[in-house]
Amino acid sequence: MSEVLPPNERIRVLLADDHTLFRKGLAELLEKRGPIHIAGIAGNGDEALKLLESEPFDVVITDLNMPPHGGLALLRQIRASGWRGPMLVLTVSDDQDDLASALAAGAQGYLLKDMEPDDVVDAVQRVMRGETVVAPAMTLKLVNLLQGGTQPPKNDALQQLTAREREILEYLAQGLSNKAIGRALDISHDTVKLHVRHILAKLNLTSRVEAAVFAVEQKVAGQTKGR
Repeated sequence: MSEVLPPNERIRVLLADDHTLFRKGLAELLEKRGPIHIAGIAGNGDEALKLLESEPFDVVITDLNMPPHGGLALLRQIRASGWRGPMLVLTVSDDQDDLASALAAGAQGYLLKDMEPDDVVDAVQRVMRGETVVAPAMTLKLVNLLQGGTQPPKNDALQQLTAREREILEYLAQGLSNKAIGRALDISHDTVKLHVRHILAKLNLTSRVEAAVFAVEQKVAGQTKGR
């Protein structure tokens, strides 16, 4: 567990969820596990919009099934209001259509409520860096959404990758963060970041999510030596 920073040095999060116990418990867990300050808590979309109008936030985390109009409507209303910060969906739904709708409504991430708090903290930090984050359990469903929409790199593109890069690509397919990959391979976080940049450049991709989708499509998992 990292040292807790003062609120003014942490990522300011607006948490919107209609279940009182869940949102209070999650707020407490996130505050203790990373550079996050739950600067606002809303029980519905209307409350969330009012808070956004009156307080500065860096990230919005919202449930999907939330009164009065649901989390998707809230995402659209936030975007229509001109707010341009990253938005994360945190839900129990692992439905592919819900994933597609959330991303189309402007969400930068789609997380499931059975994820570990540390993984939610990591997701918040990653969307702040401009990444798109999807729960590992949703990766194959994201593949289904993207198939036919964009042309994946050719199979021989994998031949451009070093053994280490292929190994990291496999971890990306599992949804692991740079820190988690670094721990698994006993290398530094910065080294992982450099490898990821090389992987994206060689495969002509623009994000970790695209790399994970490519890895799943090409059945990279299990191909690296010693695994």
